[in-house]
Amino acid sequence: MKNWLNKNAIHIGIIAFFVVICFAYFSPVIQGKAPVQGDVLQAKAMQKEIMEFRERDGKAPLWTNQMFGGMPAYQIWVKYPYNISTYGIDVIKGAFPEPVGTVLLYLIGAYLLFCVLKVNPFLAAAGAIAVSFTSYNFIIIAAGHANKALAIGFFAPILAGIILALRGKYWLGGSLTALFLALEIRSNHVQMTYYLFIAIFILIIVELYDAYKNNRIKPFTKSIGFIGLGVIVAIMVNAGTLWTTYEYSKETIRGNANLTVKIPGEDKGLSKEYAYQWSQGVGESFSFLIPNIYGGATSIDELIKPESNLFKALEPYGQGQTPQLIAQLAQQLGMQQYWGLKPGTAGPYYFGAIVCFLFVFGLFIVKHRWKWWILATSVLLLLLSFGKNFPLVSDLFFNYVPMYNKFRAVESILAVVGLLVPLLAVLAIQEALDGKYDQRYLIKKLTWSAGITGGIALIVLIMPTLFFSFTTPDHAAVLQALTQGFNNDATVANTIMDALVKDRISLARADAFRTLVFVLLGFGLIWALISKKLQNNTVFILLAIIVLIDLWQVDKRYLNSDNFVPKSQLAQHYQPREVDTFIAADKDPNFRVYDATLGDPFKSSETSFFHKTVGGFHSARLMRIQEIADNQFYKSVNQDVLDMFNTKYIISRNPETGAYNMQRNPTACGNAWFVGNIQFVKNADQEMQAISSFDPKNEVVVDQQYRPLITSQNLGSGAEGFIKLVNYHPDHLTYEYSISKDAIAVFSEVYYNKGWKMYIDGEEQPYFRANYILRAAQLKAGNHKVEFKFEPKSYYLGEKISLAGSLLLIGGLGMAFFRRRKDN
Repeated sequence: MKNWLNKNAIHIGIIAFFVVICFAYFSPVIQGKAPVQGDVLQAKAMQKEIMEFRERDGKAPLWTNQMFGGMPAYQIWVKYPYNISTYGIDVIKGAFPEPVGTVLLYLIGAYLLFCVLKVNPFLAAAGAIAVSFTSYNFIIIAAGHANKALAIGFFAPILAGIILALRGKYWLGGSLTALFLALEIRSNHVQMTYYLFIAIFILIIVELYDAYKNNRIKPFTKSIGFIGLGVIVAIMVNAGTLWTTYEYSKETIRGNANLTVKIPGEDKGLSKEYAYQWSQGVGESFSFLIPNIYGGATSIDELIKPESNLFKALEPYGQGQTPQLIAQLAQQLGMQQYWGLKPGTAGPYYFGAIVCFLFVFGLFIVKHRWKWWILATSVLLLLLSFGKNFPLVSDLFFNYVPMYNKFRAVESILAVVGLLVPLLAVLAIQEALDGKYDQRYLIKKLTWSAGITGGIALIVLIMPTLFFSFTTPDHAAVLQALTQGFNNDATVANTIMDALVKDRISLARADAFRTLVFVLLGFGLIWALISKKLQNNTVFILLAIIVLIDLWQVDKRYLNSDNFVPKSQLAQHYQPREVDTFIAADKDPNFRVYDATLGDPFKSSETSFFHKTVGGFHSARLMRIQEIADNQFYKSVNQDVLDMFNTKYIISRNPETGAYNMQRNPTACGNAWFVGNIQFVKNADQEMQAISSFDPKNEVVVDQQYRPLITSQNLGSGAEGFIKLVNYHPDHLTYEYSISKDAIAVFSEVYYNKGWKMYIDGEEQPYFRANYILRAAQLKAGNHKVEFKFEPKSYYLGEKISLAGSLLLIGGLGMAFFRRRKDN
C-alpha cells in the first residue's frame, strides 16, 4: 500500500487540488446552500407523483398521471435496479454536494484522458482544467441541465478507453470503454451521446486509414473488436433505458406526425424550425476567444450600471427611479446586451484565450494523425452548430443522417468541440517537448500563433466595428417601436439605441483586452518552456493556474454565489396559492386541472407540483398531446376536450387585480363513462376535426382501424348502468361497472399501447384509442372489474438484459485487472 501511495502521490495530490478548487468555486455549498436551477425545479414538479408513490410503496411507478393526462414515468425518473451504471451515477451524485460532484467528474475524466496520452501529470492537470472550465460546462449547470452535464463529463474517459484499446491494451481499453459508455448512456442524454459518436466515428476512420497505410490491419481489427464488445456490453447494461426510450420516442414530438403535414420532409422527427431554433451564429464563434464579443448572455446586467451609456440615456425617462426599475424599463423597450441570432442565450461558448492560442499552435506543429481528426471533427461540428445560419451542411445531416433530426438546440454540439480544442492545445505542448523541432522553428510558429489570436483581439480592441455591427437583426424594428413609444421623437430613440450599441462595443473591447493579456501571458510561458528559461513542471503549474484564472473569471459571470440559496428555501420553492389549497381538498384520486395563468400551460410544470394537469413540461411529450395542444388549446380552449380529460377545475387570473380564480367544471366527464353513439372516422385529420366540436359524454370518436374491436351490433348506451374508479395507482387503475347490455366505455386516460394492458375479471381483453388520445373499450354486460396495468415489455425484459450486461461488465473489468497485474 505504501509503495502504491508513493507511486501515485502526484496523481493523488492533483486530484486533491481538483477537490479544493471545486469547493472554492462552489463555496456556498459549504454553507449548506444549493444552486437554483430552473430545469431541476421543473423536474421536481414533474416527479411529484412518482416520488410520493415511491416513498409509499418502496418503488417508483412506471407511469405518472401528473402531466399531459399521463406519460411513462421512466422518461422522468425510474431507478433501473439491475443496471449497474445506476449505482455509479448515484455515487457521483452522492459523494459530493452538487454541483461539486459534476465538476469533479469533468476534471478527473479529462485528467484520465491526458494521462492515457502519457502527458506530464502537471500538464495533464492544466489540460483537465481547460476542458472542464469551458464556459458551456458551467452554463448548463446553472440552467439545471444535470443529465447533459453528466453526459459531457464522460466524454473524456470514453475516449481514454478507446485510445487504450487502439494502443493494444485490449482488455483494459475495451472494459473501460464499456464502463464509461454505460455511465454515459445512463446519464440519459441521448443527444450528447450521439454527438460524441460523430467524433468517435471520425477517429475510427482516421485510425483505419493509418492502419491500412502502415500494414497494421490485424491489430487494428482486434482493437475495434474489443471496442465493439465494449459498446455492446454498455448497450446491454442500459437495455431497459434504451429500449423504453426508443419505443417511446416514436410516439413523441421526435417521431412521426399523425396529422397531415404540409411541409415536405418534416413529417418525421422535430420540425426543422424547432430543431434549429438555437443555432450558433457564424460570427458568434469568435466568442471561443473573446467571450463578450456578442454581448454575453441575454440580460441587461452590465447595461444598467450607473456608468453605462444606456443607463445615462434612460435615466431622464426613469423619473429618478432605482436602477432595478430602469432595468425593467430597458427590458420593456427591448434592450439587451446580447445581439446575436439566437432567441436568447445563457452565455457564450468560451474555450479560453490561452487554449485557443495553443490550439492554433497545435495546428502548426503537431504532426500526429490526431491533429487531422481533431481539426476535421471540430470543423464539421462547428458547421453543424450553425444550423439555420449555414444550412448547407446542417440540412444534409438533418435530412439524411439517421436520428440527427430527433434533436433540438444544435448549438450544443459545440460541447464536443470544447473537449477537442484543449486536447490539441495540450498535444501541441507535448509535441514541442519531444525534440522533433529546433528551438527557432518552434518560437517562429509560437509567434505566428500569438499573432493570429492576439491580432484578432487587437483588431476588436482598436477597430471593433470593422467586422461586427453590434446590432441585432431586428434593430430597425426596435428603433421604430422605440420612436413610437417616445411620441415619434426619433432623436430620443436614436440616442437610446446608440447608447446601447456603445455599451455592447465597450463589453467587446474590454474582453478583447483581457484576451490579449492572456494570449501574451500564454506566449511568455510557452516561450520560457521552449527556451528552457523555466523548468517544465514550473511552466505547467503556472499554465494551469493562469488557464484556471482565465476561465474562472468568465464562468463566474454565469454561475456564481448569486445562483445559490439555502436548501430550505429551495424546499419551499413551490408555495400553494389559495386556489391550490382549495383544489387539494378534493379527495378524488384522479381528476385534472387546467391552469390558464401560466402563459403556455404545455411548457410549464409548476401547477403539476400540486395537481394532475392537462398541460405540463417535457421535451419529449407525446406527439398526440402536442397536436391536441396546437389544435384544441392554442387557438382557443376547447371545453369538450377539457371535459374528456376529466378537467375538474380551471384556474384563471383577473388581469386587473392579479387575483387567482378557480372555477369548478360541472361538465367534466369523470374518470370513466359509457357512451351511446360512435362516430367512425378515416384518419387522424378527421378525428381531430371531429373532437373540435362534439358531446364527449354521449359520443365517442373512433378511427375506423379499431372497428373490428367493436363486435356487438346492438350496444347499449350504458345510461342505466355505472362505471367508477375504485382503486388508483399511477400504473394500475381498477374500475368496477354494472350494465345490462354490452356498451362502450371511455376512460379519461392517455392511450399508449406500448405497455398498457386491460383485464376484465383477470383476463386480458382488447381496448382501443378514442377521441384522438384517450382509451376506450367494449365492455360486456353484467357486474365486472376492469383493470388497466402498465406492464411494458421493454422495461421488464430490458432489465433482465441489463443484469446480464452488468455481469459481463464486472467480468470484463475483473479480467482487465487480472491481466494488468499479471503483466506487471
